[in-house]
Amino acid sequence: MSRILLQTTIMDQPDDWDIGRFALLADELRAAGHEVVARNRAHHGDDPVLSVLDDLEFDQVWLMAVDTGDGLTDAEADAITRFRRGGGVLTARDHQDLGCCLTRLGSLGLVNEFQDTSVDQSHLCDDQDTPTISWPNFHSGANGDYQPVLTTDPVHPLLRTAHTTSGRVEWFPAHPHEGAVSASIPCATVVAEGRSSASGRRFNLAVAIDGETFDGLPLGRALAESTFHHFADYNWDLGCGAPSFVSEPPGGQILADPARLTVFKDYVRNVAAWLHPVVPTGADAAPEARRTVVL
Repeated sequence: MSRILLQTTIMDQPDDWDIGRFALLADELRAAGHEVVARNRAHHGDDPVLSVLDDLEFDQVWLMAVDTGDGLTDAEADAITRFRRGGGVLTARDHQDLGCCLTRLGSLGLVNEFQDTSVDQSHLCDDQDTPTISWPNFHSGANGDYQPVLTTDPVHPLLRTAHTTSGRVEWFPAHPHEGAVSASIPCATVVAEGRSSASGRRFNLAVAIDGETFDGLPLGRALAESTFHHFADYNWDLGCGAPSFVSEPPGGQILADPARLTVFKDYVRNVAAWLHPVVPTGADAAPEARRTVVL
């Protein structure tokens, strides 16, 4: 099983999407047998964990990019990039330019799409109910509701489950304004698509990077999610509450039919298994020494 760092890009802020809003995700990963360290940034400036991530004994990082642009320092971005030489990384952000610190992460930044003021992207603004939120955003439904997952054959292994007749995960938690991710680089594959309930337009829910190399050496797997709301407590259980600035009326589908959320948690477990580093064989089998940190 993996040693997972579940990390946000903001400091402790109870009335924001800080790490306390992802407690159910941490519990689910622990229930699957993983060791999880869940934390926010310690302070402004280089974080004592993120800035030396490649030296620490983690196998994967689940990075909830909930900042407005200042979520990673140069030293932290460099350490995460080096970490990918053996470790797996998941990124999850949201609408508009939320989490745009991810642009510092090389290929992971490229598959996470943000505003481009040089071209007209206004057609990527599906949420008409919250005019303060700009593009890109895709309206998959209300918080607390489900959205159907659209796939093509063959189904990506991350979506496989024994708990549906189709053998795949069919529903993700919905959100009124999801961000944009794309398979815009070699080795990137669209895992799942959604459909805007406002415009009917299809958009990517998750993009996987597998088989990427740097200087001839393999990099760990990575996964980019269109929104961290796929994993937030509020989107799994409305009773957990949301920050005070959330104004959209919630839905009640997950409360009425929690079985589909149970199936989605198979996806969470699949992601954690898939991101676990592949152990090399032969002459390259000796790993670099990493040190333990007390948190």
